[in-house]
Amino acid sequence: MATLQAMNERVIQSLLVVIALLFSMPFAYASEANNSNPSTTPTKGKILVVMTNHAKYPSREDTTGLWVTELTHFYDVARQAGYEMDFISPKGGVVPLDERSQKWIYMDKEAHAHLADKAFMSRLNHTMKPSDVKASDYKAIYFTGGHGVMWDFPNNPELTLLSEQIYRQGGVVSAVCHGVAGLLALKDEQGQPLIANRKVTGFSNIEESLSGMKKQVPFFLEDNLKSKGADYKQGLFPFTSYVIVDDRIITGQNPQSPREVGEEVVKRLNTIK
Repeated sequence: MATLQAMNERVIQSLLVVIALLFSMPFAYASEANNSNPSTTPTKGKILVVMTNHAKYPSREDTTGLWVTELTHFYDVARQAGYEMDFISPKGGVVPLDERSQKWIYMDKEAHAHLADKAFMSRLNHTMKPSDVKASDYKAIYFTGGHGVMWDFPNNPELTLLSEQIYRQGGVVSAVCHGVAGLLALKDEQGQPLIANRKVTGFSNIEESLSGMKKQVPFFLEDNLKSKGADYKQGLFPFTSYVIVDDRIITGQNPQSPREVGEEVVKRLNTIK
């Protein structure tokens, strides 16, 4: 009986995820139509894009890593708007790609095109380390997601310092999904959590449960954001695009949100002199 109940729960979770994904697809396709010119020459400055080096789950056989479209959707929007991007990871070098993120239901033709682009993939295989870059070169920082970031983004002194410097020089700090874990250690000039009393979002507890990963992650992101005093928000429906803008802190909830995060980052950067 217990086994049957567990199977039923898994079936229900899977159906909820599929329904949520189907609900979100029209919005993604509508946005894609506005990004049909990938050849725009970057002229407006640089954004620092942060990705994980971590690939292993505690007990799953498949691997985690960067959730592909959480890079490509943001990248396409920022590139179209005229921004260059540098890629870094905590250790530098190879960025693993989350296996699940490459399934047909999550990918689009633009993401496939990036993975087939040798120059783009070379950048993912040869990312810089935080020590290789200077905060003064960037107008914004963007933390990508994928479950791997839960192990190597929080409490990383170099990433923390870079982010704080970019923010204090008037730049934008942005993140999506689990990548919002990169904001947990950030402090303001008074030594208080940067996200305290600020509106933020990130991968929710219910989404973690629905995705079947609650026993794999080292902590629940939603709970940790709240523990830092953040005013955590989430969308009405799981797995649909949801983005929060609190001045120069811009966060997206889930894998359906990076395109909208990119749009909001570009919009905010346009107001900064």
